Amino acid sequence: MTSEPRSLVVASANPDKAAEIVAILATVPGLTLLPRPVSVPDVEETGTTLLENARLKARALADATGTASVADDTGLEVEALDGAPGVYSARYSGEHATYADNVAKLLAELAARGALEPGQRVARFRTVALVAYPDGTERWSEGEVTGTISAAPRGELGFGYDPIFIPDGLDGRTFAELAPEEKHGISHRGRAFRALADQLTGGESPS
Repeated sequence: MTSEPRSLVVASANPDKAAEIVAILATVPGLTLLPRPVSVPDVEETGTTLLENARLKARALADATGTASVADDTGLEVEALDGAPGVYSARYSGEHATYADNVAKLLAELAARGALEPGQRVARFRTVALVAYPDGTERWSEGEVTGTISAAPRGELGFGYDPIFIPDGLDGRTFAELAPEEKHGISHRGRAFRALADQLTGGESPS
């Protein structure tokens, strides 16, 4: 049986995402998180699902470093856009899209479909978090949070679509208006990585 890792390489090449992963996993007892080596090239995300892309990234770093590696893939799924941008969330406006580009396109697409009321702007964030071991085995978990797309960006914190995502069950603030600890406590990424951490500390055999 593969032993549980005491060290994990954080596979993400996105510094904002990597920082969130580190913050969420920092409380796992005895776990050391290692930065992605700069010598490893970016991994092309050719998968058609979040799981496939998380696996591609984690597996590439595990193979390159010989150390268990952790990655995630996250998608924002908007009902009025038939689930888009989904697996293409990071490159919704093109391969070199900025966060602002993606947000602007999403808001424009909702407006073009006449989805202007909150009830027409229902969405969810989904994350798949995965650890790949050098021997080819893996563990993975999923997390999601439902919410609504705001009429315009609000807040200066977070990244990606955070300024326009209002999570259900709070007070109407967007993710970008929440302190990091508050966001991690309810977010899709927080839920996925806490579930993954439970597996790493619970002694289940990797698959």
